[in-house]
Amino acid sequence: MAALAWLLIPLVAAIGAGLWGSWANRTRKVRGDGPEVIGYARFREAMERPRSGH
Repeated sequence: MAALAWLLIPLVAAIGAGLWGSWANRTRKVRGDGPEVIGYARFREAMERPRSGH
């Protein structure tokens, strides 16, 4: 009986990891790439501007 208890621990952990992974992936799809692309465009514009003061 003790062996069955030790086998249940990884089984419960695997089920929990699967549920957490599916939940984490579900919330990631909502955001998309929009904010990252906009931020990168602003970064490029800032780097292409000539420096003032030197």
